[in-house]
Amino acid sequence: ALLGAVLAANGLPTLRQLFWIAVAMVGARSTAMAFNRIVDREIDARNPRTSTRAIPAGALSVGFVWIFTLVAAAIFFLAAAMLNRVTLVLAPVALASVLLYSFTKRWTLLSHLVLGWCLAIAPTGAWIAVRGALDSPVPLLLSLVVLLWTAGFDVLYSCQDYDFDVAEQLHSVPRTFGIARSLWISRALHAAAFTALIALYLTTKLGALALAGVIATGALLIYQHRLVKADDLSRLNAAFFRTNAFVSVILCLTFGAAVIIRMFS
Repeated sequence: ALLGAVLAANGLPTLRQLFWIAVAMVGARSTAMAFNRIVDREIDARNPRTSTRAIPAGALSVGFVWIFTLVAAAIFFLAAAMLNRVTLVLAPVALASVLLYSFTKRWTLLSHLVLGWCLAIAPTGAWIAVRGALDSPVPLLLSLVVLLWTAGFDVLYSCQDYDFDVAEQLHSVPRTFGIARSLWISRALHAAAFTALIALYLTTKLGALALAGVIATGALLIYQHRLVKADDLSRLNAAFFRTNAFVSVILCLTFGAAVIIRMFS
């Protein structure tokens, strides 16, 4: 989202825009995460990996989490309204998307792509928040990178729930294709994400610093997949949490800095 805003502004957005974009990000994510915990509370309680989450563990009541969800959603709509009319009009689409995701694993193996769509809203939403219009392929390419990258690492992450998904008859790529084939599907999604990232770089023409970000991202994606093997998922959390955090930060810093350098050149 922050990179989308910087690209839209061809430099630094106003502090007001950055503030309300950040508030919108926190509001939308908090709504989605809390709603997901409510909807999945019974499934989470039966899954050893998630049984320690707040609701099944009894740390928070369902009523409290409902209140939190509604407050977070209200904050998201407030932030959208404070940005511009287009963001406010599109806000229900974004919120409906992140809420819908919580149900998708019950009826489709494409839930990984739906999650990718939910995160992919952020950069294009931030672009619209700054410009008030979708007037370039740049945010769409960045959103495509996010969609494919997210779907790829979600397939990878869900491999650890293979046995549980089979027992509960929940839909996922690993349950449908098995862990070994799912690792290849994850690699294919990340290869497609990297291709979209190259297209973004060629479209923005941001020079050597952005190219360094592209190369670093590619290296991290390769490293991520070298950590995980079909018969050894012990390093999956390292692949999922650490590597993906580095990818998002590196892209934001390299592409963002390249935009600012071009602004002053």
